[in-house]
Amino acid sequence: MAKSRLHELSEHGQSVWIDSLSREWLETGHLKQLMDEDAVVGVTTNPTIFQKAIAQGEAYDEQLKELMEREQDPKEIFLHLSARDVAAALELLAPVHERQPEDGFVSWEVDPTLAYDREATFDEAMRLHEWIDKPNLYVKIPATKPGLGAIEDSIAHGKSINVTLIFSLERYHEVVESYLRGLERLVAAGGQPSQVHSVASFFVSRVDTEADKRLDALGTPKALALRGKLAVANAKLAYEHFQHEFSGPRWDFLAGKGANPQRCLWASTSTKNPEYRDVIYVEELIAPQTVNTMPEETIRAFQDHGEIRGDTVLEGWAEAHTLIEQLAEVGVDYDDVTQTLELEGVQKFADSFEELLDGIRAKRGELAAA
Repeated sequence: MAKSRLHELSEHGQSVWIDSLSREWLETGHLKQLMDEDAVVGVTTNPTIFQKAIAQGEAYDEQLKELMEREQDPKEIFLHLSARDVAAALELLAPVHERQPEDGFVSWEVDPTLAYDREATFDEAMRLHEWIDKPNLYVKIPATKPGLGAIEDSIAHGKSINVTLIFSLERYHEVVESYLRGLERLVAAGGQPSQVHSVASFFVSRVDTEADKRLDALGTPKALALRGKLAVANAKLAYEHFQHEFSGPRWDFLAGKGANPQRCLWASTSTKNPEYRDVIYVEELIAPQTVNTMPEETIRAFQDHGEIRGDTVLEGWAEAHTLIEQLAEVGVDYDDVTQTLELEGVQKFADSFEELLDGIRAKRGELAAA
């Protein structure tokens, strides 16, 4: 088989993951095809993804009928439905994980309505890890302020965590600190850090969407010239911090115990603005020890016309720092942009989760009446 553009990308040390999963993909062999042809070595899911998968078609109806006989709680029904998909994907990706332990992961998200409750999030993360006790399962925890404690506690208990919904550099710094503290607690308790993995999921395109909206409203030539720049700059500055934190004496001690660095994962990498290149958030964010989780349309676009110009994340750090100052000068508050996105991100996932539960109730009603 000819080497594809995405196989070339993976040779730069960047893992290609896909941000979707459905029973149809598993049953038709589509996910396996993506692994073989498009270098996909991981899967991320969230409530929005499962809501779409379960709402479409009849792939879940048979299991839903079985569950209806013994389970009334729609959340528990959803967990059973999604657990079957996640477990099947984990099995499919297990050989990848055995070959390259940093990959082969499938992510399963905690109930997003718990995002501001540290204890409940931690309890649910532990429950999901017990439900599917596989070394290549990531449980996703949102990077809210209370979520940081749940992340640290989960890592300290030896569980692999995908930290999701990171928008700001300040919050990313706190996420890294939570991971390092969790590892230090794990080591102090005699645990095995080599078995623990983590990614920090930095959301990309939404940052441009929100910043551009504010720049368009200002409408000055200076403001308009800054459109479409913050998302990439933000990710580059995150990677700069990654390189700083995962080196030096503190990290060397943990690495000596077998700890794995927490890789940056670029999420939300489809291009929302049709004026921008449809693979900009792949081409501009290439670097070793990173992950790019893409929707299928971005995978298709990159395979068709993506360009690999080297490790682009390592370029333009000085300009990235300057951009934050330039935004402030024209009247766009970086902290307010990222805080708005975090609040909206959590709310969107929570809304999708409620919609998903409503969908399960409706399907249950349809099947009962049939």
